[in-house]
Order: sequence, then C-alpha cells, then structure tokens
Amino acid sequence: MSRRRKLFLAAGLAALAYGAVVHAAEPEITVYKSPTCGCCTKWVDHLQENGLEVESVDVRDLNRIKAMAGVSPELASCHTAMVDGYVIEGHVPADDIKRLLTERPEVRGLTVPGMPHGSPGMETGRQDAYEVLTFDADGNTRVFARY
Repeated sequence: MSRRRKLFLAAGLAALAYGAVVHAAEPEITVYKSPTCGCCTKWVDHLQENGLEVESVDVRDLNRIKAMAGVSPELASCHTAMVDGYVIEGHVPADDIKRLLTERPEVRGLTVPGMPHGSPGMETGRQDAYEVLTFDADGNTRVFARY
C-alpha cells in the first residue's frame, strides 16, 4: 500500500474513532479489498454504474482494516469501504449508501454481513433474502433495508 493510501486510511480511521464526520460535495468511496476477489470488483463496478466515485485499494490484511474500522466478525464481509465518515461493509446496494449520506444517521456505518447471493456484486442467478444493517460503535445493529 502506498504511503498516500496509508495516510488516507489512518486519517479516515481517526475520524471514525473520534466521531468526526467530514462532509465533501461529492464524497469518494474508498474500497479496501483483496486483489484477487472478483465479487469485490463487481461491487465496485455496481457503485460506479450508480454514479458513485470510487477509489479501489488492494490490500493483503483486510482483517486489520476491519478491526480498526470497528467491524466485528459477525458483521464482516469480504471488503470494507469508507465514505464521508462512515464505514460500508460488504455488498451494500448503492442506493442504500446514497440514502445513508442523505439522512446522516448517528451510526458508524452500514453492513451486509456475509455474501448473500443476489446482492450487488454477488449476482449468481440465485436470490437470497438479506438485510442491510446499521451498526454503531457499541456493536448495536438495526435494519436499514430488506431485500
């Protein structure tokens, strides 16, 4: 990971740790993913196709990033993103991210735990029912959307 990306990650995690929210006119989503994960790449494509600006960062140790971002193992998926002071974990639909950025609830972020079939990036021909959850610094969750 480049020095610039490490600094950006550190600044984003520091903002999350202290509850700071940085607002940008058009926030860029920074996605941390494995360099070999195809569904992560498809999720990035989904975000871009829905008008979101994305920087994709390939990393080898996603568990460290998840831990630093406050994503517990129960809430984890295969990639972690940060946008405008929020954490986005897993295959969250672009429309839910846009809603989060509009409504600005006092949460750490959104997650789709696991890798449900039919979620963005996981289009396999099968459709699982799944939920998008909000989560806070204490690990509390609430349903944000159902699919």
